[in-house]
Amino acid sequence: MIEVDGLCKSYGGQPALTDVSFSVPRGQVLGFLGPNGAGKSTTMRILTGYLGADQGRASIAGYDVQTQSREVRRRVGYLPELAPLYAEMRVEAFLEFVCRLRAVPTARRRGRIDHAIEVCGLSERRHQIIGRLSKGLRQRVGLAQAVVHDPQVLILDEPTAGLDPAQTRETRDLIAELGHTHTIILSSHILSEVSATCQRVVIINRGRIVADDTPANLSQGLAGRRQQELEILVQGSLTQLRDALDGVLGGGGYRIESTSPDEHRVLAEVERPETQDQLTQAILGAHLRLRGLSLGAPTLEDVYLELTHEERS
Repeated sequence: MIEVDGLCKSYGGQPALTDVSFSVPRGQVLGFLGPNGAGKSTTMRILTGYLGADQGRASIAGYDVQTQSREVRRRVGYLPELAPLYAEMRVEAFLEFVCRLRAVPTARRRGRIDHAIEVCGLSERRHQIIGRLSKGLRQRVGLAQAVVHDPQVLILDEPTAGLDPAQTRETRDLIAELGHTHTIILSSHILSEVSATCQRVVIINRGRIVADDTPANLSQGLAGRRQQELEILVQGSLTQLRDALDGVLGGGGYRIESTSPDEHRVLAEVERPETQDQLTQAILGAHLRLRGLSLGAPTLEDVYLELTHEERS
């Protein structure tokens, strides 16, 4: 549905995008991540026809964004970080205005407006003035204008920026619902939101793609490259526990927190999966009671921070 091949873009001689390539199949929700200034918004603006690329090409639904921009715009719904709303208009009148701009046939306008209002949870607000709505509801109006012309593709740039936790959850649920019927590119700095909503993640850093995979695969890949923290809850002699740990870890790489003379919490850094089994056997072999064991798996946030550390430094 979306094809991006070798996009390059510079501003005043400074490269913003360098050989950016990825594709999004029909029906997929793609998380597009990166630090501020990494090239996310530039890529989205090129895909929606707001900017031209210096090199490379991109297409949506088979139409070239550069040479067939009008056909692309008919198939794309775009919500920039600042929703393009007219605060003095009422919700329904604004969506009617957007339909006219989008050249939605007159016979279809009422049905499309009603659908956008319903799917975005605005039924009780359709006659209210946009400027008097809460920020979360205004964001819903922004989503409604993006879907009112029945596009195949939605491109959403930071759709939950500035919302409170309840509004963020509502907007996330709405995007997940829209993902059943649309191909979506979603940019967000809320990584838990991306993990919960997106089937795939592309991470861009300094204008280059540095990762492209599912959130689970990215986390598993990081787990294989770094130490992981193992938490063990043990009951018994502290001396015997230290001897057991030293036998596996060689006298270092762990920390013991004792809550009572015979209740202990061990935090150990492990590199290999088999170390977890060796520690378990050593603790049991020392006649200690193993009360709990958990291995902290890397999150999408860990992956993101590792891949973009150069940008932050």
